[in-house]
Amino acid sequence: MTPARLAKYKATLASRQLDLTIITDQVNKAQNIAALVRTCDAVGIHNAHVVAAKGKAGAHKGTALGSQQWVNVVAHEHIDSALNTARQKGMQIVSAHFSDQAVDYRTLDYTQPTALILGAEMHGVSPTAVKASDHQVVIPMLGMVQSFNVSAAAAIILLEVQRQRELNGHYEIPQLVGKEYDQTLFRWSHPKVADFCHRLKIDYPAMDTDGSIINLNLWHASALQDQSLRVLLPN
Repeated sequence: MTPARLAKYKATLASRQLDLTIITDQVNKAQNIAALVRTCDAVGIHNAHVVAAKGKAGAHKGTALGSQQWVNVVAHEHIDSALNTARQKGMQIVSAHFSDQAVDYRTLDYTQPTALILGAEMHGVSPTAVKASDHQVVIPMLGMVQSFNVSAAAAIILLEVQRQRELNGHYEIPQLVGKEYDQTLFRWSHPKVADFCHRLKIDYPAMDTDGSIINLNLWHASALQDQSLRVLLPN
């Protein structure tokens, strides 16, 4: 790994926002999930929550693998589980939902801990999620069409979130620190070794300041028992 690559990882992790997330409410198109995860990465979201469409539990497992390397995607079978996660973290819950109570998305304060709910393509945000929301927002539109694709709507709203947080200095104060930072940096730097550790349920090895694994030779014995890692380690 080059020094520039390691520096990019560290700079990206330094701006990750633990108090900002999205909740997809039964979004059922894989390409939209992929686009949403890419947008999360772009605005510094560390964890995204995906609620399965009815009858499709686990359907998006493996979706947008390139983006999921950089964003933790947490799967939920029911919206209540995702909502409870947001509430436990003290987040305001904001639904992208057209209603009489909805306000212009630009009027909210997104410097507060925030979970943005995005609904399914045909049905929108579910009644359960709407009821649980602190705010409902819409994107003002001037044309005949009165709704954006879910991934486009998310990008528009989240760029406003990013703008507000940048002005407030949120990205200048690292939120991802300690063990979670170290483990994430290791996963990004050595994804195959991290996967090996997950499968064996063992801790990650230590990593040096230049991104290399400390005492790599000690891993030979374990790696040689696993064909997938033979190409990783020197003979």
